[in-house]
Amino acid sequence: MTDAPSPIAVDQLQFALPPVHESPGAERAYRKDRLAGVLRIFGRLGYEEGVSGQITARDPELADCLWTNPFGLPFARLTAADLVLVNEHGQVVEGRHRVNQAAFAVHAQVHRARPDAVAVVHTHPPYGRALAALGEPVEPITQEACAFYQDHALHSGCAGVAVDPDQGRRVAAALGPRKAVVLRHRGLLTVGGSIDAAAWWFLSMERCARVQLTARAAGEPIQIEHRDAIAIREQLGTDLVAWISFQPLWRQSQPPEHESPL
Repeated sequence: MTDAPSPIAVDQLQFALPPVHESPGAERAYRKDRLAGVLRIFGRLGYEEGVSGQITARDPELADCLWTNPFGLPFARLTAADLVLVNEHGQVVEGRHRVNQAAFAVHAQVHRARPDAVAVVHTHPPYGRALAALGEPVEPITQEACAFYQDHALHSGCAGVAVDPDQGRRVAAALGPRKAVVLRHRGLLTVGGSIDAAAWWFLSMERCARVQLTARAAGEPIQIEHRDAIAIREQLGTDLVAWISFQPLWRQSQPPEHESPL
């Protein structure tokens, strides 16, 4: 009988972790590439509604400046070169296109209130909007939903479109230190310590909303008990887990000959 093969040392196995950058310029290029890639993924998933929807990411060096998608250009075709850099007053300081001022008024205030948040995501996906129309939070009825247990909020403020910093401040106050907020009548907003994490929280929250609405249509969902929901959140609810969870989708979205490094 042939001897069983020796196990490979753990430190010799590949495992993706967030990269460490040698300079602000390298980190800026990485964030722009990631931001454009996430926007293309969201476009393919149908998460934009006309000109609605925005994702912002902090510049790693320039104070109070955010990279974001240009107003009126389709998500699915955006590249890093299309992104615009906007200051805290909503003025474009780099780029060739306008910015969605109504959306930026909210994003700027969330970034200001949450210096730990590298990225803020807000678009109008169908199931997130349905959940928001009901004015309900994500319930702990699945393992994935427990990542949001007691770590997201419901904002029941203005449902209209307005370039209003006060509205942005109210959204930021509702969000607080949490990872996400359900915006009544409007959809979902998530934040993360990386673009990948913020994107994953948004994708996961939209899927949780779909499962919740589907389960309720079929019967009465059974919630996971508080202690177990907390324990699951501690395992699955960190930005590092979100970053790791997003990598298969990122790699799937890249053509093999142009696949960018993790």
